[in-house]
Amino acid sequence: MTMEEGKRIGIDEYDVIIISGDAYVDHPSFAAAIIGRVLWDAGFSVGIIAQPDWNNGSDFEKLGKPRLFFAITSGNVDSMVNHFAPSKKRRKKDQYSEGGIPKRPDRAAIVYSNIIRKLFPESAIIIGGIEASLRRLAHYDYWSDSVRQSILADAPADILVYGMGERQIIEIAKSQDSMRNVKEIVQIGGTCEKTSIREWKNKDKSGIIELPDYISVRDSTDEFARAFAMQYQENNPVKGRRVAQPHPKTVIIQNPPARPLSEEEIDHIFELPFQREAHPSYKEKIPALEPVRFSITSHRGCYGECSFCALANHQGRIIQSRSRDSIIREVKKITRHPDFRGTITDVGGPTANMYKSHCPRWSESGACSRTEKATCIGCPSLVGGDNEYLGLLTDLSAIRGVKHVFISSGIRYDLIRDEAFLRAICRNNISGHLKVAPEHISDNVTKTMNKPPRKAFDNFLEIFIRVGMKKPKKQYVLPYFMSGHPGCRIDDMVECAEYIRDRRLYTEQVQDFTPTPMTASTCMYHTGKDPFTGQKLYIPKGREKTIQRAMLHYRDHRNSKLVTEGLERSGRGDLIGNSPLCLVNSHYKKRREKR
Repeated sequence: MTMEEGKRIGIDEYDVIIISGDAYVDHPSFAAAIIGRVLWDAGFSVGIIAQPDWNNGSDFEKLGKPRLFFAITSGNVDSMVNHFAPSKKRRKKDQYSEGGIPKRPDRAAIVYSNIIRKLFPESAIIIGGIEASLRRLAHYDYWSDSVRQSILADAPADILVYGMGERQIIEIAKSQDSMRNVKEIVQIGGTCEKTSIREWKNKDKSGIIELPDYISVRDSTDEFARAFAMQYQENNPVKGRRVAQPHPKTVIIQNPPARPLSEEEIDHIFELPFQREAHPSYKEKIPALEPVRFSITSHRGCYGECSFCALANHQGRIIQSRSRDSIIREVKKITRHPDFRGTITDVGGPTANMYKSHCPRWSESGACSRTEKATCIGCPSLVGGDNEYLGLLTDLSAIRGVKHVFISSGIRYDLIRDEAFLRAICRNNISGHLKVAPEHISDNVTKTMNKPPRKAFDNFLEIFIRVGMKKPKKQYVLPYFMSGHPGCRIDDMVECAEYIRDRRLYTEQVQDFTPTPMTASTCMYHTGKDPFTGQKLYIPKGREKTIQRAMLHYRDHRNSKLVTEGLERSGRGDLIGNSPLCLVNSHYKKRREKR
């Protein structure tokens, strides 16, 4: 992070300088660390400027000018999601900063890029990370309530890397190292490039799908929905085509996603010499490190395609699993860490029990998208990896120095094919709460979310109860629920609250839907329709969203006013009273009427 550190190992000029909105943590869960390690492993020297002061240009100059390029990321989380709650209230803490103190600007990737372009006008700039990845085309921005241009049109960067980025960043670095001009580096999978309006008019457009232009999607919700569905269809590393979207001053060209990593490649990345520590210059802890310090990433990708999730557009739908031997080697290394006390906090990915899932079609035509079917789950071609996952957990538990191996990343309950799997993980890998994400139980809402119907969750709970009856220590399901999603009305939230009541579920893990860039749900929120079917949807906004969230916490007396209002709006006054079945006490209503 300093020139002095570089000089101690013989570096006077860095090949690549990474600028990150996060504090620097050398851990495989932190994007800047992975990209830095991968570049270093490929023979390139890397310097990192973490959370530079954007009001002081000297922070950006402290490592000098890189030989190849600046690589800019806002960090592990979109800076606007990081800064604001769903209510648009600014957060006071930043989990990715030293001591939790916010140290990055809004729209960090754009701010950092503008500063670098001013200070180093001749240097190449590559932007990447989740913020750039999910804002790569024209997108709805919840915080400004507007359709914004591609971040590559707003930022003075040369190339945008989307997805996980390791393969792309190495190819870009090798291309520049061979003296190629950054403007000549084109058609790399998992990147976006831009061209001038004049060049676009004269360009051979064969094989390129042209989306409705920025002005059209800004001014027409129908065109916005059509553009979203078109680009989603091409989000396939095997058969996806290039996509172009004209903007007023440039044309953004999105290449197909990068080819998925092989088992050998992903093994190699996660076995690079990560220290699992924050940089020694920090005097206070980085809050985001502590929960994941001794966790294991077993795989990437998710084929669930939940409407509100951007994983399909970032990690992709094809599961990329590590080998059992690689993970065992990583855990053995962890046991030698001086702070390790015997607990592996998680072995998983976006969904833990998708480890080793595969489909014969993936190598030939890529994963099916929801434009072809609702989801891969339940498809007869899909081969699950339950036995491999259980075997892995068993092997890790047998390693000397390991006392516990837990699953914290959550499981897809609709992927559980037999009771034996659930019994095994409840016996050995759950500390007391099993995390699952039904998100809702109203079939009207789960259909819009592209989640399993209520019956699937009912079936899972029945199995869980049977399994739990055979255990000496009681265990609980910790369900994640969401309010305020497109298509969700107060009546649906009342139904959800009654379900929580009847099954005595604990509802700490709830969230109000936040329209984040490049998800199907965000498209629904902005346009009022399903982009894949054209069906019009009800969109809860304003106070109704607040009431819907309160319904999930109806047991909290501080929400009595909102819950009462919601019940009255939905004509469910029968749930206001002193009966055990009531959601709110009638005493509150009487006090309100007196006032």
